[in-house]
Amino acid sequence: MRPIGPFAPPGLRIGLLGGSFDPPHDGHAHVSQWALRRLGLDRIWWVVSPGNPLKFNGPASMRRRIAACHGLIEHPRIDVTGIEARLNTRFTADTLARLLQIYPGVRFVWLMGADNLSSLHRWRRWDWIMENTPVGVFARPGEQTRAGLAPAARRYARHRIREADAGALASHSAPAWTLLTGPMSERSSTDIRASGAWP
Repeated sequence: MRPIGPFAPPGLRIGLLGGSFDPPHDGHAHVSQWALRRLGLDRIWWVVSPGNPLKFNGPASMRRRIAACHGLIEHPRIDVTGIEARLNTRFTADTLARLLQIYPGVRFVWLMGADNLSSLHRWRRWDWIMENTPVGVFARPGEQTRAGLAPAARRYARHRIREADAGALASHSAPAWTLLTGPMSERSSTDIRASGAWP
């Protein structure tokens, strides 16, 4: 099957950071660089979503958000993509299923904040995500306890990788996940929009 994103040969370890990026901010850059350092990844792909099915209001245009991502991040191992728009997928499980078909042998890791882990059980086919792709979870202010008690964390508790062993996450067969703690960014797209800085 013909690739629809950046070149990725079998064996490459790629972290997928999905979201609306409405707007992108330094918190996205912080998590991406954190993932490169701690999870032993070769590259990070920002998966700019056409729209979040769990949010009522639609985001800014794809063109504007992708341009803002390029303006924010310039890193040789971080790629900004519009893969979901090209695949015509709106749900993470559907996107991952297609990527696993298109890029056989690539070791994908789904990246998310601890706040997303807390609500993961509301995502479509969330258990499929956990059982087919290793997941790297990153601390968010005030979210660690809630994330650790979330339905997804409890169901897959025995598949949690110790933080000290997180560098091998991409080599594990799913289900496998880890929760990384460390310096956190307070920035959020919601706060930026509320401030009027992203009209």
